[in-house]
Amino acid sequence: MTSNSLFDNTETAFKLKSDSELERAYFLFKMISMEPLVKIGSAVTKFALNLNLPVEGLIRSTVFDHFCGGVNERDCMSTVDKLYDVGVSSVLDFSVEGKEEDAQFEATAAKVMELTELSKNMDAMPFSVFKPTGFGRFKVYQKITENQPLTDVEKVYWKNIENRYDRVSKTAHDCGIRLLIDAEESWMQDAADELCEIMMEKYNTERPIVFNTLQCYRWDRLEYLKDLHQKAKAKGYKLGFKIVRGAYMEKENERALEKGYKSPICESKKATDDNFNEVMKYILDNLNDIELFVGTHNESSTYLTMDMMKQKEISKSDDRVWFGQLFGMSDHISFNLGAVGYNAAKYIPFGPVKDVMPYLIRRAEENTSVAGQTSRELTLLKKEKKRRKL
Repeated sequence: MTSNSLFDNTETAFKLKSDSELERAYFLFKMISMEPLVKIGSAVTKFALNLNLPVEGLIRSTVFDHFCGGVNERDCMSTVDKLYDVGVSSVLDFSVEGKEEDAQFEATAAKVMELTELSKNMDAMPFSVFKPTGFGRFKVYQKITENQPLTDVEKVYWKNIENRYDRVSKTAHDCGIRLLIDAEESWMQDAADELCEIMMEKYNTERPIVFNTLQCYRWDRLEYLKDLHQKAKAKGYKLGFKIVRGAYMEKENERALEKGYKSPICESKKATDDNFNEVMKYILDNLNDIELFVGTHNESSTYLTMDMMKQKEISKSDDRVWFGQLFGMSDHISFNLGAVGYNAAKYIPFGPVKDVMPYLIRRAEENTSVAGQTSRELTLLKKEKKRRKL
């Protein structure tokens, strides 16, 4: 068994934080721990930004600088270098959300290709990433998922989405950079999955380049994984998966209730944890066919993955297994993993403050709703502040 105290080392976890950054982090998580405050704060922030009130400076110096790398990729580079010096890689995530225009989707795809080209010459950035709705309208994915006919205009939109997926996947393939594709709401996900499978079949012939994301709070994902594994073996291509628990739980349950269908979400936290661990084990059992990116802030699942690797004699630095956490969160996991030789990466969101706001609000709400997560951050920050005083 792995020693279950690795993640208690706060000196390693907060090595890169100055005393003032440590204080800011403590203040932020203290605020985030108060649910009414997060709800009010989110509403006020959206309102202020929409009215172009001068709040950008305040947002930048607090929540933005803590959870984001900057407004453009140049801003992120010093962070990327610092992280790499302590054994942690970076995944630069252009986190612009909620766009509706084709020109904006084109710009996002161009940005992802640019970042992929940039990564080609940087060991510190082994992955690229995008979100399906960064490349096209949610409505179009939804209509395809629900088997509704597309209008002539929507058919053109879908063709454009396919084209963006293909250009970005080809760029990743040509650069030898792995491409992580995020997952979103279940009522649009089938269309995104299908597109991703087409890309895997086309570009994962020698090794996994295109990675899909499995949200393990969905009870159907293990079955989906097993079916796709058989299909990929039959057709002779490899798979790559990032596994996460999922970020849209309340939305999913509310919609299922409202529309009267069975919720796609596991019935309990324990069922979700079990499902996540089963998916992880299945991939580790089939590592010659499927590569794994464990995207989690859950210590138990991380320790379990480490134990499984040990049992199977998979080396810590085996390039087929990666661990990832979001920038500004769970530093005690990322930095301690990197320090002892595991492949660890930070997802670093960036983009104009106003465009990144939906991402930041989701992070704040997620931290508020995940029981224990914020209190764990606060406990560790308090411990490190005390250690430095001594």
